[in-house]
Amino acid sequence: MKIQRPRGTQDFLPQEMAKRRFIENKMRKTVESWGYQEIQTPIFESLDLFTLRSGETILDQSYIFDDKGGRKLILRPELTEPVTRLYVEKLQAEPKPLKLYYFSNCFRYERPQKGRFREFWQFGVELIGSDRPESEVEVIALASSVLDTIGLKGDLHVGHLGALRALMGDLSDEQKNSVIRFIDKKDNEGLRTYLEEIGATSLEENIRALTESEDIKEAREMVGDVPALERLEDISDMLDIYGISHKIDFSVARGLEYYTGMVFEIYAEGLGTENQIGGGGSYRLAHLFGGKDTPSTGFAFGFDRVVLALGDIQLPQQTKVMIVSTRELRDWASRKVAPRFVQHFHTEVDLMSRDINGQLSHANAIGATHAVIVGDKELQKGEEFVTLKDMKTGEQEMLTIEEVINRIRLMDI
Repeated sequence: MKIQRPRGTQDFLPQEMAKRRFIENKMRKTVESWGYQEIQTPIFESLDLFTLRSGETILDQSYIFDDKGGRKLILRPELTEPVTRLYVEKLQAEPKPLKLYYFSNCFRYERPQKGRFREFWQFGVELIGSDRPESEVEVIALASSVLDTIGLKGDLHVGHLGALRALMGDLSDEQKNSVIRFIDKKDNEGLRTYLEEIGATSLEENIRALTESEDIKEAREMVGDVPALERLEDISDMLDIYGISHKIDFSVARGLEYYTGMVFEIYAEGLGTENQIGGGGSYRLAHLFGGKDTPSTGFAFGFDRVVLALGDIQLPQQTKVMIVSTRELRDWASRKVAPRFVQHFHTEVDLMSRDINGQLSHANAIGATHAVIVGDKELQKGEEFVTLKDMKTGEQEMLTIEEVINRIRLMDI
């Protein structure tokens, strides 16, 4: 019986994993240089963590199950709520703002397509404890810096949910959240039907006008001089000072209901309709999980989409050493020579009892940069002597093991 991987999941071969780790490490170094520290949360959480504020859509798409104790659990569909739960449990007394980041897999049961999987990876940050516009700008600027570091151009759209909520006036919070979800999905027909159901059809034209607007002054004429627009103007001005190109976009709605203020999304080319690679915004969740009311801002990149958008990239060549020996000296080479190289380089020995020519052919096949040859000629000169062969040029020279190690290390610099 042939068993295949589950639909919506991925296998990563060595070359793909090398690419993913290369990109991931660049992203990690960038956020760490801004003072963010890594955290990790469980792969499953209590279902209650996601029923309090995320909205029904995320639950409809989630993997939910009962454990053997009858507890309702969920495979995490995203990371903001788990991070907030961790903050409430263990970090509330820490100096503010807290700067945290994560790289983890998440799960959603939805129709797989290009850039959209049922198991996917998120790379994100959360800045907890500051309600200042400078904090929101830092988070956006950090997202932009991450993309610059990995060489990916993103189209940044920034909005503020306060403008939409002000436009909807006397609608209940539940109704406003429903409208925002339709806007987030770009579901104009669904929005029209819903507004008819709640007797608010007069809002449709105003919502369309606001979500198509890219101008704060124009938005003020629609919703008045509300604090949300003043905050958005401050954020936009600071982004200009950072030199970060962005577009004001009131259609950025972010369907998760915990967002309370500034929101942003980043789009990349080459991904078709699923071209959003990241987004985030400001939210308040801690008080729902038993903590103090705490302002927070964060973002997450869909790492799989980032990798797709980058396409083929040139990875740095890794130094790879193959220890080559006669059959008679194989044990000597494996026990005495190879361990010296393993301390410094990717090192392999022959495990197939090949002759020297076969081992050199294998070294070529696996992309070894150097062969270190151990034979009778080398041993006659002394136990410390080996022959170093450059697999690219074919040049070789007999040296001591220490000289060979230093020679290869200098080539790496």
